[in-house]
Amino acid sequence: VQLQASGGGLVQAGGSLRLSCSASGRTFSRYYMGWFRQAPGKEREIVAVISWNGGATYYADSVKGRFTISRDNAKNTVYLQMNSLKSEDTAVYYCAARSRDSGYASDPADFGSWGQGTLVTVSS
Repeated sequence: VQLQASGGGLVQAGGSLRLSCSASGRTFSRYYMGWFRQAPGKEREIVAVISWNGGATYYADSVKGRFTISRDNAKNTVYLQMNSLKSEDTAVYYCAARSRDSGYASDPADFGSWGQGTLVTVSS
């Protein structure tokens, strides 16, 4: 599956952004979808994961209550709504896919398909 992330940009602290990730090439509903991020000098980390049918979600503690992951299988798209943004949310955000046959995972190494990344910069 090929992934294309978009929606990043510059936003003030306390503001909101919505990231989108469009998929093509394989049946989108066959995949868990995840959002990850990587800040300068840091390792890539999990932000959120959503199950193939949207019935289950997982969030990193750092974003719980502020970010919401969702998907629209009819549009082959997964979203990340980010509210109450903080300067520490500044990073390149990546979407990734993992076959539903492989089960749930949150480690970046367990996701086989990646989008190109979109930069989110939060100014304080």
